[in-house]
Formats: sequence, C-alpha cells, structure tokens
Amino acid sequence: MRTLIFDTDIGVDDAFALAYAARTQRLLGITTVFGNVAVGQAVKNARLFCEKMGIEAPVYRGCSRPLALAPSAPATLHGLDGLGDAFENTYSEDAPNAVQFIIDSVRAQPHAITIVAIGPLTNIASAINQAPDIIPLVKELVIMGGAFGTDGHSGNVSPFAEFNIWKDPHAADQVLASALPVVVLPLDVTHKVLITGDEVRQLNQPVLSAICRPYLAYSLQKEGFDGMALHDTLTLSWLALPQAFTVTEAPVRVITEGISLGQTVRRLSALASREDPFAGLRTQRLCLGVDAEAVREHFFAALRA
Repeated sequence: MRTLIFDTDIGVDDAFALAYAARTQRLLGITTVFGNVAVGQAVKNARLFCEKMGIEAPVYRGCSRPLALAPSAPATLHGLDGLGDAFENTYSEDAPNAVQFIIDSVRAQPHAITIVAIGPLTNIASAINQAPDIIPLVKELVIMGGAFGTDGHSGNVSPFAEFNIWKDPHAADQVLASALPVVVLPLDVTHKVLITGDEVRQLNQPVLSAICRPYLAYSLQKEGFDGMALHDTLTLSWLALPQAFTVTEAPVRVITEGISLGQTVRRLSALASREDPFAGLRTQRLCLGVDAEAVREHFFAALRA
C-alpha cells in the first residue's frame, strides 16, 4: 500500500481509477486539473464521486489551462459534466491550491509519496518548476499518457498523440525530461485491458454503472464494442501488480509543435550527433506489454461490492 497524491481531470475512467485507488492504496489527497472537464468541474466531480463512493480524501484545485498553449475544449464522451450526467452536483468549485499541496506534501514526507497522474501533467510541471527541490524527494510518478505505436495505437486525438499529453505537451515534456522517477502507462497497454458493459454491471457498483452509460454508448457507436478500456486504472494496476507488465527503459521527449503535437518519442538507440535531443536525460520506465487477464482479475476483486 502506497501513500498517494491522485492527480486527475476526473471523467469516467478517472472515476473508476479513483475507486480502485481508494480500495488498494492510501489516499493523501486528490489534486484536480483541467482536461476531460474544466478544473472547477473537476473539483465538483471529485467531491461528488467521493461522497457517492464513501471515499475520504481532501480535494484541491489545480491548473486551469496549459503552460503555453491556448486552452482547448473539454472532452465530450464522458457526458457534459464528465461523470455521465448521472447525478445533480451542487458542490463548490473552490478548493485549496493543488500545486502548493503537492510541494508541501512531498517536502513533509520525503521519499514516501507516490503521485498518480491521470490527466494533463500541468500540476506536476508547475510543482517542479516552482520547487525543483522536490524532484529527488518523490518516491515515484506513475502516469497514464502517451502512445508509442507498439500495438498499432499511435494516438487517440490525432494520428500521433494521446489525449492527456496532447492537452499540455509542454508540461509533459518538462516532466518526462526531468529527473523525476516516472513510470508511463501508454495507450500501448491500456487498449489491451477491456471491461464489458455486463462486467461493469456485475461489479454491483451502482455509481460506476450510472456514470459510464454515455461512455459505453459512445464506444458501442464508434467501435461496435459494448465496453471500455480501463485506461487510467492501469496506473493503480502497476502499483499492485508490477509483475504483470513488460517494462522497457528509455529517455522520452514530447513534440510541442507542428503536425505531431503531443507525440511521445523514446530513444531507440544512442545517437552520435551532439544534437541528440535525449542527451543527459534520465531513462524512464515505459510499460509496453501487459498480462491483461491478471490486471482484470485484480481490478474485479478490488471493486466488487
């Protein structure tokens, strides 16, 4: 069991991950960020979901826009409110500062806090920019993001880019190029771990069943599959079952302009040129293969009521 800061732009699959985290880890706090929804809505969603699921964790308000790019529209496949429009939400958008919470928490508990980041990496980049002294104090940063094309899935918002990285590529490049110890769960593995609509209902979790209806409808319409990929939950699967993943190590950069904006790029071999864009960078752990059934079984066992 780890002590977690859970950084999220909470939509449907984020909510599944939060429910999983609450049953398998120790939640220190939930930090919100723009992405699937505006950051104010993410604050409201985190509070509502915690109330509905009996999760006790303080909620913090993070960054509302990318570091350098103009803001883009929220996602729509999670419903207008990000949680499937399933419940009335009267919670406040106000909350303490998420970036300061990350900085203060890591300083107070050096080498003890794992950060799970399942949205744009703007809060994390902002924290290490404001307080670079925390970089060696973070136990581990586990992110759902990126795509390396090993399974034929190179992106889900463009031919090159995955949503979380694409939303703030400058933040992602700063984080992945930093000395933080990062584990990346990209689309290469998250597309391999699927759950059907029937399996969601069999969890006997009415809140999860309610929020995922438009998400499942979108999947059925677009892909002919009554189900969903457990994208964000795989960050928690890594913490619980690291042996279920095939890991490679490489330095990683993110493209921050042009047609391939948001693409995650790893170094496959050393370059002789002094123009090597990976020179001096830490190698990060990339999960590029997964025992999908082992991950599914652990998730089901944790979430069944």
